Amino acid sequence: MDSHVLQDFQSELTCSICMNYFLEPVTIDCGHSSCRPCLFLCWEEAQTPMCCPECKEIVENSDFRTSIMLKKLASLARQATPPSDPRSGEQLCRTHGEKKWLFCEVDKSLLCSLCSDSPEHAVHSYSPVAWAAEEYREKLLKKMDPLWQMTQDMQDNLNEEINKCQSFDYVVLRKNMIQVQYHMMHKFHVEEERFQLETLEREAQEIFQQLRDSEIRMAQHRERLKEMYRELTDMCHKPDMEFVTGIILSRIEFLDMEKPKPVNPELSSLYITGILDMLNKFRGKCEPLALRANCHVFLYGELRSVNVGCDPQGASLVTPTSECFLAWGTQTFATGRYYWEVEVGDSWNWALGVCNDYWKKNRNYKTDEVEGLFLLGCVKEGSHCTLFTTCPLVLQYVPRPIGRIGVFLDYEGGAVSFINVAQSSLIHSILSCSFSPRVNPVFCCSHI
Repeated sequence: MDSHVLQDFQSELTCSICMNYFLEPVTIDCGHSSCRPCLFLCWEEAQTPMCCPECKEIVENSDFRTSIMLKKLASLARQATPPSDPRSGEQLCRTHGEKKWLFCEVDKSLLCSLCSDSPEHAVHSYSPVAWAAEEYREKLLKKMDPLWQMTQDMQDNLNEEINKCQSFDYVVLRKNMIQVQYHMMHKFHVEEERFQLETLEREAQEIFQQLRDSEIRMAQHRERLKEMYRELTDMCHKPDMEFVTGIILSRIEFLDMEKPKPVNPELSSLYITGILDMLNKFRGKCEPLALRANCHVFLYGELRSVNVGCDPQGASLVTPTSECFLAWGTQTFATGRYYWEVEVGDSWNWALGVCNDYWKKNRNYKTDEVEGLFLLGCVKEGSHCTLFTTCPLVLQYVPRPIGRIGVFLDYEGGAVSFINVAQSSLIHSILSCSFSPRVNPVFCCSHI
């Protein structure tokens, strides 16, 4: 083949980033091709919008398929090209003086033809070094795909942890709730209030520290994953003889075992002396809740949005695998203060509180988009249960209540408070509520 044609052929099979033959070639939208590992590392380190390394055209889609034809041609070119590194040139067998061109799969050594026929290797499996190198490159590339995915997953976890640390202003809200609750109790037990605020501040500092430490650990682990990915990419480009004798696969599984877990920021349930005694003074005769048939309850979506309601047409929207119901009391409250308790046991996917006439007429709306629905709810996300309140939709970083939950309605004060009866502690107070003209107790539950 003409030397100029050969050079052009080799150039078409060369990655423009690493300047080596393609490992796992992908073709982007503009038509240019690069190694998938080189492309990922190039975009990762550039910190700019994804673009072609040759023509700089912006890349919209990063879900590329490997070009099988280019990959096969690059593999053939790699096998046909003599090694350029003199250290990895033809090695001669010291025993027979012949070139070592075979690789023994059993003891991972290089052999000449006569060595392969010796009794020591007679029953062993061996193949040409170039074939063995390509086979191991393929195995290594298969390991690198999940390794890169682990790197991206760790970046997502890192971003999540950074957002938690930056947006964890829940402590200020909780301080205000505790202060309001003690004011409602006529500033009873001032010393206990100060103790709880100090405890809250100490726990908040510990959680912030845990989040910062977790952020550092995740960043460090991500760098280790990326360094391993870069190291394996470089290893794939090594000459065949050096590559097959220095290959490492076990460290990838070890890095996966070291993966740090995200922090769950949760404050303690602080006991409030006498709160149940005070609230029980407002406990009246509770009439049973009227169950609404053909209703549906949706609790979903990382607490960004919650749907609660029933079908206004009366048509069932309940799937065969779920049980959902919505109930509200026949009692209406237009003045005064009231306290009642609801048994939730050890369950989740429930919500309870009060609703006004406006919400009853306009149900099936999202709770973060409608007025008149004041709830404490619990949803299960994976293995973790999360509390939230509505109007507005706010996450509650306190332990999930088990057993009975107390609801205290102060109509004139425009407040609804939720109490963990077992712990005698405040869960949350929804303040500045608009109850006009009247409200009803409401309870909804979804069991799937």
